[in-house]
Amino acid sequence: MTFPRFLISLSLMLAATSSHAFDFKTVGAAPVILYDAPSTKGGKLYVVPRGAPLEVVLAYGDWLKVRDVGGELAWTEAKGLSAKHNVIVRVANAKVRATAEDNASPAFTADKGVLLEVLEPAANGWIKVRHRDGLSGYVKSTEVWGI
Repeated sequence: MTFPRFLISLSLMLAATSSHAFDFKTVGAAPVILYDAPSTKGGKLYVVPRGAPLEVVLAYGDWLKVRDVGGELAWTEAKGLSAKHNVIVRVANAKVRATAEDNASPAFTADKGVLLEVLEPAANGWIKVRHRDGLSGYVKSTEVWGI
């Protein structure tokens, strides 16, 4: 039995995309507008504040289809995003610890929705982060969104 060509192509495409890591960008110095289409003529949906992480789902020329922390999909101009890496706390009272261990002393606590800068990539389920006030420490990767 032979498979139709489109099924083989689809299988290869799914295999390639399933191993791809998530690509996150951060809103740059100015807030960005999210649109319902890849054009400034598209409908304006809402504004995302500077520093917020967005997951890049698809690139189309100078436009990116992105997913926000709430799971909404929309389009934005690529020029408004930066490679800087931030995350958003997604649990109430996340404990940011002095070292990457469950029993380490807390460096600070971050409420749900707080923006944190990523200082070191995730390792062993922990991410080194810094609060805008300068405090830094390690947070569990399951407690933040944007990685």
